[in-house]
Amino acid sequence: MGEKLEIVLNDENFRQEVLESDSPVLVDFWAEWCGPCRMIAPMIGEIAGEYKDRLKVCKLNVEEGPQTASIYGVMNIPTLMIFKNGEVQEKVVGAVPKNDIIAKINAHL
Repeated sequence: MGEKLEIVLNDENFRQEVLESDSPVLVDFWAEWCGPCRMIAPMIGEIAGEYKDRLKVCKLNVEEGPQTASIYGVMNIPTLMIFKNGEVQEKVVGAVPKNDIIAKINAHL
């Protein structure tokens, strides 16, 4: 398998890891009990590996980061957001094919 390339986020480190990041950031808002979240998790890991030099990939468990999830209006999970220069550039809700996510990422690299 190899190392975990995703950064685990919470309300405390979100600003430093995402908003102050020099590179674009993909944030996966998820929860342990969410089936579709678990379904896309391996795909998010693959993306983290494939884009490790160009994109920071982070995961935020909405139960461990409720303030951040609330600030960004996360109502359904999984929700993926692409941040660039501290701003949300793209938002994908639900389990979508990897190609769709990659197309959105590539648009912001």
